[in-house]
Amino acid sequence: METKDKISRLSVTEKALEVIWELEKKHGELMFYQAGGCCEGTQPQCFEKGGYFPRMNDAMIGTINDHEFWIDRDLFEYWQYSHFTLDVLDGWGPGGFSLETPLGKTFKVHYRLFTPEELENLEPIKRSE
Repeated sequence: METKDKISRLSVTEKALEVIWELEKKHGELMFYQAGGCCEGTQPQCFEKGGYFPRMNDAMIGTINDHEFWIDRDLFEYWQYSHFTLDVLDGWGPGGFSLETPLGKTFKVHYRLFTPEELENLEPIKRSE
């Protein structure tokens, strides 16, 4: 979880990595976006890179296999004190816009609060312009 003495905001399960590798083979470069919208709820969505454009001031909290993981700006304000672990489940999530949907899978995030010590040493986020 640590990178260059900084605490990562994001990790991934082996099961999710397997699905990501399968999607990489088919679609190439990917990106993730987690919104708080009506259709997809707060399920993270996977797109081909450039298939979705983050809004101004959305937060990129890290990468998975060099694929950016973006969070809606308002959702990030709520979850900024939490570590995200990307996982995958069998079944279809709300909306069905994400690339894993045809595989009968849906990405899911598990959260845990950072400790006070971790909060002092988090990796910086990137904001969209």
